[in-house]
Amino acid sequence: MPTIHAAMRNGLLVAERDDDDAADHDAWRTTQRLGDHDLECVAVHPEAPGRVFVGTFDAGLHRSQDGGESFERVGEGTIGEHVMSLAVDPESPKTIWTGTEPSAVYRSTDGGESWERREGLTDLPSSSEWSFPPRPDTHHVRWIEPDPHSPDHLYVGIEAGALVETHDAGATWEDRVETARVDNHSLATHPDAPERAWSAAGDGYAETHDAGETWVHPQEGLGHRYCWSVAVDPADPDTVLLSSASGPRSAHNADTAESYVYRKRGNGSESDADSWERLDDRGLPTGEGVVRAVLAPGAAGEFYAVNNRGLFFTTDAGDSWTRLGVEWPAAFESQTPRGLAVLG
Repeated sequence: MPTIHAAMRNGLLVAERDDDDAADHDAWRTTQRLGDHDLECVAVHPEAPGRVFVGTFDAGLHRSQDGGESFERVGEGTIGEHVMSLAVDPESPKTIWTGTEPSAVYRSTDGGESWERREGLTDLPSSSEWSFPPRPDTHHVRWIEPDPHSPDHLYVGIEAGALVETHDAGATWEDRVETARVDNHSLATHPDAPERAWSAAGDGYAETHDAGETWVHPQEGLGHRYCWSVAVDPADPDTVLLSSASGPRSAHNADTAESYVYRKRGNGSESDADSWERLDDRGLPTGEGVVRAVLAPGAAGEFYAVNNRGLFFTTDAGDSWTRLGVEWPAAFESQTPRGLAVLG
């Protein structure tokens, strides 16, 4: 029975399915949590499905130990109020990473009971140039992506200013490289693709084939280059889905929204760099009035997407989409999704 945790701006929607009919409203049990807070991110590990973490902008980090039925604040006194990103180590469900505004990275190795700041991030030379345009006197850790092939290696996206890395679990940090994007919004890795990673950034799309040493920018066919969410087919690391818009207003503001989802097949090398294809009229709402989607992979060929119109699902890598029969509150139609975690 799959469970979906969709973090909207003002509420976490937890949806559990009781049978195989994804479009049947009666097949889903939905609850809403944390509606009084400004949500930013959600994370859960498949080997610890009851332990759910949600980051908020107004009240720090919250943890559930009963699958989202109830939450408690954790890390208070160590982690600040503004939690912008979360990740769980692929191999170790008790190792959790979180990023904040102002930019800082924290780690827990005991399931969220205790936290330590991984120092040195803002000592990097490029940090003097980091700045988040809506709040120009600050910046934050927008994304943390652990490398499934090397647990101490993390890609960390700073909004805005840099994609930095650590190879020793945050004991030391490596500054941005020239070919990396500057405004990284989300990153993806793949268990079957060592040294590869994918980035959706405000200044375009990028991918690496050498564990972040260099990045390439396959852009052919990508008509909207303010990129937000990237997801890779679990069965085929050469199949990538990407949500994007022309800029921040058309990405995030429901009143002025116009966003799209693209797909690329090919490994990004000069000899095999298929162009992007826009997935219009496939059952997933795109275009005017639709904010940028948050994407998440499922099983082989499966992807989930959440936008202000609801939750959607594809089993054929985006050729066709089905709206899940999940109760969708009217208030969510004017909100931007902040995170998506899918189990099962």
